[in-house]
Amino acid sequence: MDVRRRPPKPSHRNHHLQHHPQRASSAALRRSPSPAPKASDALPLPLYLTNGIFFTLFFSVAYYLLHRWRDKIRNSTPLHVVTLSELAAILSLIASFIYLLGFFGIDFVQSFIARASHDAWDIEDEEENNRFLLDEDRRPRRRPAPCPAALDNSSISAPVSSFMDPPVPLPSQDDEDLVKSVVSGDIPSYSLESRLGDCYRAASVRREAVQRITGRSLAGLPLDGFDYQSILGQCCEMPIGYVQIPVGIAGPLLLNGCEYSVPMATTEGCLVASTNRGCKAIYASGGATSILFRDGMTRAPVVKFPTASRASELFFFLEDPANFDTLAMVFNKSSRFARLQKIQCSLAGRNLYIRFSCGTGDAMGMNMVSKGVQNVLEFLQDEFPDMDVVGISGNFCSDKKPAAVNWIQGRGKSVVCEAMISGEVVEKVLKTSVSALVELNTIKNLTGSAIAGSLGGFNAHAANIVSAIFIATGQDPAQNIESSHCITMMEAVNDGKDIHVSVTMPCIEVGTVGGGTQLASQSACLNLLGVKGACRESPAANSRLLANIVAGSVLAGELSLMSAIAAGQLVKSHMKYNRSSRDMSTITS
Repeated sequence: MDVRRRPPKPSHRNHHLQHHPQRASSAALRRSPSPAPKASDALPLPLYLTNGIFFTLFFSVAYYLLHRWRDKIRNSTPLHVVTLSELAAILSLIASFIYLLGFFGIDFVQSFIARASHDAWDIEDEEENNRFLLDEDRRPRRRPAPCPAALDNSSISAPVSSFMDPPVPLPSQDDEDLVKSVVSGDIPSYSLESRLGDCYRAASVRREAVQRITGRSLAGLPLDGFDYQSILGQCCEMPIGYVQIPVGIAGPLLLNGCEYSVPMATTEGCLVASTNRGCKAIYASGGATSILFRDGMTRAPVVKFPTASRASELFFFLEDPANFDTLAMVFNKSSRFARLQKIQCSLAGRNLYIRFSCGTGDAMGMNMVSKGVQNVLEFLQDEFPDMDVVGISGNFCSDKKPAAVNWIQGRGKSVVCEAMISGEVVEKVLKTSVSALVELNTIKNLTGSAIAGSLGGFNAHAANIVSAIFIATGQDPAQNIESSHCITMMEAVNDGKDIHVSVTMPCIEVGTVGGGTQLASQSACLNLLGVKGACRESPAANSRLLANIVAGSVLAGELSLMSAIAAGQLVKSHMKYNRSSRDMSTITS
């Protein structure tokens, strides 16, 4: 099935390009029948050999200079006194470094220079986003300049419904040649961005190539309306479009005296409505209180020694409080926000697992803590030269896996959230009784989960709410595994008239800077909660508030779902809100 569409009429195209002369010239360039000569054509050797030579030169010279400088430091020789061979090595290092700035060689540097002028706004906006400390209202409202391939489409300003089936323009002759080269394997798909210098065009070419290779249509996957420059090198590789997930609002959630409208990205009917009902019950009872009682991201490398006794020597060295300050100083050099909190070791034969825990500011912090761990390992290598670093992560962290160490000791943010719900609200809003809720929670969430051998799963559906908020706010969805560890408690109070509800979540792993948080949609959801970017006055305040909001939303979701089960309304509600009334057979035909 040919999913391409005819280009717009010439009159419409010319009228569009008359208003954008820069785009017209760019489009004319793309229609040029003969490609421009590349600088790499003038090389005496193939490009991959040239790259290999410069790689070898760079690392060899760097290794030589580091050894020479180490010898000078040991011999108290001034570093500025250099021999002829050292001077030649420094010049070689500078020359090879300039070449390797492009990494992929002259092709990449040439494409970067070619697009530098018309990409100036994109670069400026990206630098602005990376600061994260600018207030939302003070940020300049700039849109990245659309690529020439997108100029034929009117869907950018069209209604939202038009994105369900985005028009795909007929490829130009240059793009057609690129598609054929990708299909044949002459051009690697991953290199399109560096070759073209246009992220949208690269995604468009890659998308068409995928359709031809697989023989399957991607007509329902949107391509237009997304800033592909914003994900280059940080969020997603080899994009061909983006997936649409609806975002609903639950709330207001009254938490610690403040109201929050909670964005939830989900395709599960009833989830937002149920969480919203829980928020209503909490609000009517005076709100919820959330306390963050621990904050520390972990990374646990594994090292190996020739003998177990030798491994135990490092064990005692790391556990000795007298050495902590030195290790903390080495660790904290990785970032101005990184602060080493504790080190925990575990021996397994001659393998030693070292669990580092540190504060990471408003970032989720995996990269930050990994850099700090690398610094410590390099420092320890001098004291323990027979230490073999098997891996920067030995699964004692434990990241993206259910683990007792996280459930017991915590990872990320540890939060407890509670609310006192009056009996009147339980009956009128939640449509059940206090005694029924308490009994169901004991039998289902506590006893039932114990029988199942659950690890951190003593709840009704914490993962539902955590996943929805994570996707909406740009968190790592895979970390929902440990972030959803939760125990829900319900107790009758005031002679059985009211109910005390709480959720304890020891490892909520969230951040408000880095990763997907800087994308436009996710950034907007963070801004809605008032936690966008880093907090200037109090580092880590925004990420901690986000963790509290996650726990408060989970409390609302637990309260509502448990009430629905206790009242026998679960199936009825899902049949009403989680089933489409449309005849799908007529739609697909």
